[in-house]
Amino acid sequence: MDLQRFDKLKILLVIVMVIGLVWGCARGPQRKPVEPVPGAPDREPTISLYIKEQDKKKDIKLEEYLAGVVAAEMEPSWPVNALAAQAIVARTFTMENIKAGRVKKLHGTDASTDVEEFQAYDPSRINDNVRKAVQSTRGKVITYRGKYVKGWFSACDGGISASAQEGLAFNKGPTPYIKAGARDECLSITVPENRHWRAEIPLDQVRAAVRENSGKDPGDISAVKITERGPSGRVTMLQIGSAAVSGPGLRLALGSDKVRSMLLSKAAVQGGNLVLEGKGYGHGVGLCQWGAKKMAVEGKSPEEIIKFYYRNVDIQKLWN
Repeated sequence: MDLQRFDKLKILLVIVMVIGLVWGCARGPQRKPVEPVPGAPDREPTISLYIKEQDKKKDIKLEEYLAGVVAAEMEPSWPVNALAAQAIVARTFTMENIKAGRVKKLHGTDASTDVEEFQAYDPSRINDNVRKAVQSTRGKVITYRGKYVKGWFSACDGGISASAQEGLAFNKGPTPYIKAGARDECLSITVPENRHWRAEIPLDQVRAAVRENSGKDPGDISAVKITERGPSGRVTMLQIGSAAVSGPGLRLALGSDKVRSMLLSKAAVQGGNLVLEGKGYGHGVGLCQWGAKKMAVEGKSPEEIIKFYYRNVDIQKLWN
């Protein structure tokens, strides 16, 4: 091969490489295909529902059931995109729990209206906003590497989200899709009781709750001390009397309506009561409802809202 021909081949090769690079850049980064969930239905399922209030079971279409969940879990007058984000999370929560069979072990059904066991459900609150939110997201769920995510959500994360380990003391498996430390400024629009709350709980109730949570009797409680906080500032461990107790566990044992969150600014014993002060409402893991409302008002889509709180996830449509 003569030198001139060799030079021409080199030039041609360079041109081909440049075209390839330009084409690749123009197309942008190639996204991996969405991994389907093994065994996921491709048609809307009919599920069995245990209705705690009536102590009976009934079969119901999943999307019809979901409308009752969204109406109960979020204020129906809120923007449709916030309700739609809630619908996708709640649908995911439902499918993940059905797949795990958690309620099946309790009642022989797929779902339950008992909020301690599953999700809230109140079809009497369904309005046009809720119907639009459910219909517009029909069949959509959140997945991570071919599995349903844990569809956790809370009312108000106090302005910063928590990991599952910090907010729920969840250690049953990795949840890399939960975005901890997300700052949503939800306190700027939420109700006053979420910006600052105070609880006074009689010490005999506290003592019983500590025994229930830790299995240890704290004895006479004369002092309480916060001994550990997580990255978001939530209290993860306290010393109450002679017992060490988990923050999330104590909150549930005392009642999550009384102890609104573990974003505590004060913990003290005063006048025969445990006095707690803090901000936020709920565990702060996953979707924040007030944060979702704020983003919806700002024009964010349901998918954008979800991906603010969940990282590296896919939102896929299982059925039409």
